[in-house]
Amino acid sequence: MALTPEEKTKLIEEFRAKEGDTGGTAVQIAILSQDVRRLTEHLTKHKKDFHTRRGLMKKVGRRNRLLRYLKRKDAKSYGELIKRLELRG
Repeated sequence: MALTPEEKTKLIEEFRAKEGDTGGTAVQIAILSQDVRRLTEHLTKHKKDFHTRRGLMKKVGRRNRLLRYLKRKDAKSYGELIKRLELRG
């Protein structure tokens, strides 16, 4: 269920702000969003997997905190990121 190193590298390259940016806010949000998608897919098949559900809730909470931070610091990049990741409807 975890991201492979190749997938993680691809996400980092796609969402980094500049060369060498491997842990910026946008990168972290993109990685968490991919994790959330995978865990959600897993939980549709395994409805009683409550340990994974808890992990999903922790990741969703972390992503929400990062999104609030980004919105507060740079509303323009927040809007662009939301559109690129297809979040919020």
